[in-house]
Amino acid sequence: MVFELFKGQSGSALEAIEARVGEMLATCEQVLRLAVSAFDPGVSAEAIGPEVRKTDRQVNRMERTIRRELVVHASVHAGADLPLVLVYMSIIKDIERIGDYAKNIWDIAVAIEERPDAPDLSELRPLFERTIGLISEIAEIYAAREIDRATDTLNRCDGWLDEYDAKVEALMLSAAPSTQGVPKALLHRHIKRITAHLMNVLTAVVMPFDRLDYWDEDKVDRE
Repeated sequence: MVFELFKGQSGSALEAIEARVGEMLATCEQVLRLAVSAFDPGVSAEAIGPEVRKTDRQVNRMERTIRRELVVHASVHAGADLPLVLVYMSIIKDIERIGDYAKNIWDIAVAIEERPDAPDLSELRPLFERTIGLISEIAEIYAAREIDRATDTLNRCDGWLDEYDAKVEALMLSAAPSTQGVPKALLHRHIKRITAHLMNVLTAVVMPFDRLDYWDEDKVDRE
């Protein structure tokens, strides 16, 4: 909805920024895929650490590049495109956070690696895969500005957020040892945050300007 207000106003500079946003999402997909691969049998979490950190740094560099380009664009075009600039600033911050949470996931893999009491995380593999797939889905919807598809995806993801909260609560109340429950609870929490940040990217497609980052709030705090 935000972009609908400025349809036809973006010039070549903003088109280049738009392409960089897509590249950021693709790189986030890459770093998350690397991070969750640390839980695969036969994979050394420590060994893939340098590639995880390198890829996350790429995300950070992309964010800084886009910020610089947005500042230059705003200065050249005065205040005409300022709302769009603010929208992009908000979006890229949400995307950057995905890389941070991917690193947090990798940290857990390192912490439990080779522990005799490491939890069985096979039940989380489908969750990891659907989150990775969600990144490319969000990128497609965002690029095409598909309002109906964005709304459907947001509603589906909202159900996932409830699912993650319920799982964390169940793990908190479980009598299982902390070595079993804590890693699973943290992984569900990190996946929830990644999902929420991805949902925020779509707020620019379906929400008015003042409600960007709407899905970053818990349901009870949304107004």
